[in-house]
Amino acid sequence: MELEDIIEPAKSGRARCKTTGDKIPKGELRFGEAFVNTFSSSGSIGYRWHKLEAAAKRFPKKVKKALEAYEGEVPEREKLEGILAEALEKEASKPGGYPYADHAPTGRATCIVTGEKIPKGSVRVAVEREIDTGSFVRKGPGYMRASAVGRWCEEEGLDEEAFVKQLVANTRVVEEKELRAALEG
Repeated sequence: MELEDIIEPAKSGRARCKTTGDKIPKGELRFGEAFVNTFSSSGSIGYRWHKLEAAAKRFPKKVKKALEAYEGEVPEREKLEGILAEALEKEASKPGGYPYADHAPTGRATCIVTGEKIPKGSVRVAVEREIDTGSFVRKGPGYMRASAVGRWCEEEGLDEEAFVKQLVANTRVVEEKELRAALEG
């Protein structure tokens, strides 16, 4: 059973947008995010309904695919495509997994290697680590100064060359030249 998201006019006006919480008026185009209904004995497909513009901001790839399959008229299509383009561009600028590098948005983060604050605007490297919250353990980012990567790889027993190769591949918001200069700095 393949899950396919859909776009269709709202049938009754009773559904609420799962993104905004607003009712979706009858006849207005809505986006249906497909899921397997585990409460059904047959495991049928259900839909989480979203207003089309809200879904375009939240699930741009899914909405784009559903929009391409939709054969009906789409009011304000140019506006919707603009929202999709902006959301897709924003999504593309997000990190591509751990490890990745970005610019520190504040000066509050502490380097997990040196214990020093990471200055605002400087290149920092994020690695996935376990964070103990007291009641449970979750995974999240740990940040370090780019210049501490060699020491961190040594402490963790990692091949620094392979780590840097993966770091460069996952980084989207810092140019490779700037990243390599920060790693050596």
